[in-house]
Amino acid sequence: MTSQPAVHGDPPLTGRLEPWMSDLLADPDACRKLLDTHGSPVNVLNADPLSRRAAELVGVAAQAGVDLRLFLARKANKALSFVDAANAAGHGVDVASEAELRQVLGRGVPGERIILTAAVKPDALLRLAVDHGATISLDSPDEATRVSELAVAANRPARVAPRLMPDAAHRLPPTRFGAPAGQWLTLPEMAGVEIVGVHFHLHGYAAADRAAVLGDALGLVDELRRHGARPGFIDIGGGMPMSYLDDRGEWDSFWQRYRSASGEQVTWKGRELRTVYPFHQATVQAPWLTDLLGTPLPGRGTVAQALAESRLRLHLEPGRALLDGCGVTLARVSFVKRRSDGVGLVGLEMNRTQCRSTSDDFLVDPLLLRSGAPGEGFDGFLVGAYCIEDEVLLLRRMMFPQGVTAGDVVVLVNTAGYLMHILESASHQIPLARNVVRTPTGFALDPIDEPAATLYKP
Repeated sequence: MTSQPAVHGDPPLTGRLEPWMSDLLADPDACRKLLDTHGSPVNVLNADPLSRRAAELVGVAAQAGVDLRLFLARKANKALSFVDAANAAGHGVDVASEAELRQVLGRGVPGERIILTAAVKPDALLRLAVDHGATISLDSPDEATRVSELAVAANRPARVAPRLMPDAAHRLPPTRFGAPAGQWLTLPEMAGVEIVGVHFHLHGYAAADRAAVLGDALGLVDELRRHGARPGFIDIGGGMPMSYLDDRGEWDSFWQRYRSASGEQVTWKGRELRTVYPFHQATVQAPWLTDLLGTPLPGRGTVAQALAESRLRLHLEPGRALLDGCGVTLARVSFVKRRSDGVGLVGLEMNRTQCRSTSDDFLVDPLLLRSGAPGEGFDGFLVGAYCIEDEVLLLRRMMFPQGVTAGDVVVLVNTAGYLMHILESASHQIPLARNVVRTPTGFALDPIDEPAATLYKP
């Protein structure tokens, strides 16, 4: 019989732990020392799960006869240890800014294993990509014209992949990214530009949606080849699903409780949850890729067969799915008190941007490392350092059956993918969290926290 966790929501949403996380948390003194050394919060990273998951994906594709190339979505986490792990395993990196591109070049990633997918690409960024042979995902005809002009000026061909906007017939959610196939096919010949592939980006996680648009991309490849281009891949972007929770029953129970609750029984001030990540999904990562490759395409066999027949590689840009199991965030409890109406508050030395994505909330129970003996039970909300009335870290009310006191350590699990850095802010001039890599012999500061040593300077 398992013991009751030191902290949980009502109902619980128990996060899945990698073995390295369990080993770390079994040593509370080491966790406290990290906070004493680097401040609170501190992000603890381990790239081993990334390498394992990447190998699984490549193996699944190879079994289906598909040449798969992976490009880690850099925007999902800024730590350079993940770039190093991807590079060491022969994988690529997806970058979305000049700083990201310079840092990746500085870590020795070759240009042919970099794709630039930024939504807005200033000339300086495009020029750097052209100079180093990175593939540029063209988002619009206007952008294509600018790339052509820069390539001619540099006397160096630009490697590009037109980004395909899904056909309205698929009835997918509208997207700001890309342009319709007709616009790419009616562009005048672009001097200095080499079309090396076709790219698209979709919202959501459905394999069937990606298969449908991949069929359109195959059609665009055929037309581009008829016009003399030689695209060698289709890049379907990110959106590979993962699960934070092992227990589907917990996920269902949470939503039943949420829909029947009133007031602040479940969320801060009864806050509505409109946009949340699906924290439990049935088919994720390697099995999801298996399903995608086996999806039939009209007149072309399966996705895998169509790619092989067309002599095309498949490119993927996973972020969250590759970083699954790669990080935890530790934060020190600063105070425990009650709001003016009696609602419990547990103040942490962190702010709400340091574990937040574009979703409404991170719906996974934290863990608690006590600094003393069990005490009286307490329930309430985790609140943070910004001087804002609604500075709440997790919207869910948390239960502390054994109590909670200043000096305890709250552990937010599996936060490497999009939660640590995508929205982090240093408002109030509070320093950003340090990023520490767990190694077989101890801990080391991630190179991203020494930016002067990592920026590539041509």
